[in-house]
Amino acid sequence: MPNSPTRLLDRFPLSIVALLCATLGLAPYLPEPHVWEKLKMLAAGALSRPVDVFDLLLHGLPWALLAAKLVRLRRRSPKS
Repeated sequence: MPNSPTRLLDRFPLSIVALLCATLGLAPYLPEPHVWEKLKMLAAGALSRPVDVFDLLLHGLPWALLAAKLVRLRRRSPKS
């Protein structure tokens, strides 16, 4: 499969994904990162407005990409 999701994931450098997490994933930094605020709302059952769901998806996407990238790298590394 020429453009499978795993091949697309392999094309993103880990440094770029980490930079996305540090910027978009944590913005705004004060008073607390948006993603953290939305995760607390989700845990409390208060994540109901569409804009809040969009915020969680927007700010959570870099973290999900980082997790997928790390899992992919771990599976591809040679066993010692």
